[in-house]
Amino acid sequence: MFTKGQWVFGILFAIAFIIVLIFTYKKDLKLHKRYYKGVIWVLIAFISFIFFISTIKFVFM
Repeated sequence: MFTKGQWVFGILFAIAFIIVLIFTYKKDLKLHKRYYKGVIWVLIAFISFIFFISTIKFVFM
């Protein structure tokens, strides 16, 4: 379905994209720690809410 050139391009693009993401994340790590301190609690609350809704759905069906 894909040519060999398309596969090579896709793989190289994915590798380059991941490297850029890692570099950018390391560069901004200080800012993330400073401005996003309590964000883990928001994630936990969101996951808990989804779990709660799923539990209600399965209990009352």
